[in-house]
Amino acid sequence: MPSEPSWSAGATLPAPQSTGVTCRRVTSAAERADHHAIRHQIFVEEQAIFTDSDLDAHDRDGTALAINGYCDGLAAGTVRLFVLDEADGNWQGDRLAVLSAYRLRGVGGPLVNAAVATAAVLGGARMEAHIQPKNVRFFQRLGWTIQGGREIYAGLVHQPMAIVLPDPVDAGATLRRLAAGINARDL
Repeated sequence: MPSEPSWSAGATLPAPQSTGVTCRRVTSAAERADHHAIRHQIFVEEQAIFTDSDLDAHDRDGTALAINGYCDGLAAGTVRLFVLDEADGNWQGDRLAVLSAYRLRGVGGPLVNAAVATAAVLGGARMEAHIQPKNVRFFQRLGWTIQGGREIYAGLVHQPMAIVLPDPVDAGATLRRLAAGINARDL
């Protein structure tokens, strides 16, 4: 890891270099640790949706895929997805979590797009999610539609939403672009 530069008092700091946002599937133990730490920070500590841990059967049995989002090379957010019904190609996206310092840096949209594209590449046809009401408009801007009335999910009011997954070839191109790094305005 490079050492931090030492700056003298009164020196002008260089402008931050933005490398944009990258998203990729979790493959290493370190990436999985970041995934779980971000979820714990958001769902246990910040939102207090869960008391001790937000881990569930999908985490324990290995059926969930995790995607981390990075901003300027630092883990900034995460999302997970899993198959609901393989025969129908239905997937669920959930546990979208972006650290507060990165919420205005354009990490959430690429994470959602990465989950959608991943499910499509893996043969999915449709993705569902349970969305907190304050985030419904955000998902609508990403192409998701409301499905029925509000419900209680994880002890809180959520809005069921869904999206038809893209063609696998187009989805693969999206994943390559997300892994290479994008700027939020390029979505």
